[in-house]
Amino acid sequence: MPRYLTEQDIADFRTELCKVATERFARHGYEGVTMRQLAEALGCSPKTPYRYFRDKADILATVRAQAFAKFADALERAAAGVTDPSERGRLTSEAYLAFALENPHAYRIMFELDTPVDESHPELGPQAERAARYITRSAEQLAEAGVIDADPKLFGWTMWAGIHGIVMLHRSGMLSHGPDYKAMSYFLGLTMMKGAGAKIGPPAKGKKR
Repeated sequence: MPRYLTEQDIADFRTELCKVATERFARHGYEGVTMRQLAEALGCSPKTPYRYFRDKADILATVRAQAFAKFADALERAAAGVTDPSERGRLTSEAYLAFALENPHAYRIMFELDTPVDESHPELGPQAERAARYITRSAEQLAEAGVIDADPKLFGWTMWAGIHGIVMLHRSGMLSHGPDYKAMSYFLGLTMMKGAGAKIGPPAKGKKR
């Protein structure tokens, strides 16, 4: 007689399946992973994953949603309680870099897999939008406070693209003989802020960049 599965049993299996899928998708891409391989890695029958997810696309969308949620949590936590928009932006950039380098599988699934982020999954679209909105909102706060004189949407997305580029260069090993990625991030922010008309003073004494 089959064992009755509790809600905790179901949650535990989904968590483990998503954990395995995150690593497999990040390492081998979407086309390089099959439901059978996921089942083998979990030590279950090939049909078992279908009891918890519709198909492979559903699993990928779920793990991407989880990654974006974790990403947004990290950004929000880093600048929680900070009211100065310039300081919030700096802390957000640092948190972005830290997350990307400490969670390489999640980061690759979020931004490198050639699958769209759309509304077909109930969690993926909202979580991706939550992360994007937090990043661009920082630029809007800089503009509202009069710190920058630039289109905040253009400023925010350009800053995002620049930090993403630094992450990709660092992860590919291209910076092994180049500048420190943290120094590049600070220089990027400083240059963009000055270009947007911000008055930038010297770093606060004792503050690391």
